[in-house]
Amino acid sequence: MRRTAVSLALSATVAVGVGLAVPSTASATTPPIRIVKIQYDSPGSDTGSNSSLNAEYVVLKNTTSTNRSLTGWTLRDKQGYTYRFPTFTLKAGASVTIHTGKGSATASHRYYNRSWYVWNNTGDTAYLRDSKGVLRDSWAFKDASAAAYYVTRR
Repeated sequence: MRRTAVSLALSATVAVGVGLAVPSTASATTPPIRIVKIQYDSPGSDTGSNSSLNAEYVVLKNTTSTNRSLTGWTLRDKQGYTYRFPTFTLKAGASVTIHTGKGSATASHRYYNRSWYVWNNTGDTAYLRDSKGVLRDSWAFKDASAAAYYVTRR
């Protein structure tokens, strides 16, 4: 128990990398579908190339032992840039990465198909809502290099 508390404290204070948001602690109740990673600042210069856009992404994980339908679910930022899942099932224990740029959708990779960045490097909030519009998870972050760096989970 003590080791876990120390590990969580260390993970909350150590920056994993510029432009990568990581949770500071696990919530008491883990949502069935959870935002587990946000790469909000693609490496290198923001050129707007498709490879740069696709290096900006959000990873969702099915934390359950059953397949979950994400059909009609949405992932959006504060400004309202929204990815809506078409007919899609996330397998038990699996993850799906939603990239900002263009690409061919697979079971583990989806694409906003945008021509410019979604996630603000200076801070933003990701909202995950189910097909009825109910908030299932959210994640706010600030730029890791800012003095007031924080990561919050709902």
